[in-house]
Amino acid sequence: MLALVLLFWAGAASAQVRIKDIADFEGVRDNQLVGYGLVVGLPGTGDRLRSAIFTRQSLVGMLERLGVNTRDQERNLDTRNVAAVMVTANLPAFARPGSRIDVAISSLGDASNLTGGTLLVTALLGADGEIYAVAQGALATGAVSARGQASSVTRGVPTSGRIANGATVEREVPYELAGRDRVRLSLRNPDLTTARRIAAAINRVVGPVATATDPRTVVLLTGGRDVAGLLTDIEALRVEPDQAARVIIEEASGTIVMGAGVRVSQVAIAQGNLTIRVTETPQVSQPGPLSNGQTAVVPRTNVEVDDQRERRLGILPRSVTLEELVRGLNSLGVGPRDLITILQAIKAAGALQAELEVR
Repeated sequence: MLALVLLFWAGAASAQVRIKDIADFEGVRDNQLVGYGLVVGLPGTGDRLRSAIFTRQSLVGMLERLGVNTRDQERNLDTRNVAAVMVTANLPAFARPGSRIDVAISSLGDASNLTGGTLLVTALLGADGEIYAVAQGALATGAVSARGQASSVTRGVPTSGRIANGATVEREVPYELAGRDRVRLSLRNPDLTTARRIAAAINRVVGPVATATDPRTVVLLTGGRDVAGLLTDIEALRVEPDQAARVIIEEASGTIVMGAGVRVSQVAIAQGNLTIRVTETPQVSQPGPLSNGQTAVVPRTNVEVDDQRERRLGILPRSVTLEELVRGLNSLGVGPRDLITILQAIKAAGALQAELEVR
């Protein structure tokens, strides 16, 4: 009896998660940055300057800023050691000037490989058009590419790479937690039951300061407390999130994901397809020894028809659970593709008590 109690308690405890894993604090978020730059030092795998006009213009403009005038000979430039790239990064919350962040580089022109290249100074802009970071450094693609006269081998994507700590933050996004009289929690998966459970867990430990205002938001009244300390205590609390009954079907890959709350009303299911298999096994007829006969090929055709007679009508009882549903469908011997069709038919019959989403 004690073992059963402990097993139940362990299962219930494992279903609980920290608030920090299912909700975000308002204002504590990343900001996307983007920039346009040049990668140099490529071993002949960069853009073709005659076709990539933007790369040629960027190269000429960069050389002019460095005191080299190539305007008169712009059309004669014919190097393949330069590539135009887009640079992206995420600016973390509370990033201060001087801190370092990672950047991702992706080819913009017809460069075939960025391995071994170096990104020149590139300004990274925010949504407001202001410069928040500057990136530069040698990039790593993590790809392997080898080419011969008759064949080639490529592993990974050689036209994109990363620079670890490749950008320096120049400007911070102003946001202050201290002094705020209220803070809002935003659930990553909106659910009213989960929001109320979060508010109840906070109120039990901190006091009556939390209110669930909608399925996505829980409002915290700080009351002049230490906001950072309050949020630190709250994010470690554990709650059991609720989830809507949902079935996700990815038809392209044949993937089916069903939530724990999926229920099926009583329904009868029969599944089977007519299969016709034609097998050709020709035989060779040899003439007898010392005869004037000729070798002949005698056709032999075997036709088999499988009408799936062994498939029986299966009945799923009223309000079966997810485990019972999977067990019942597996007993019919159906594959993922047939299962997708069966689930859609059950939903059309009104027996699937869950949201069916087909992607």
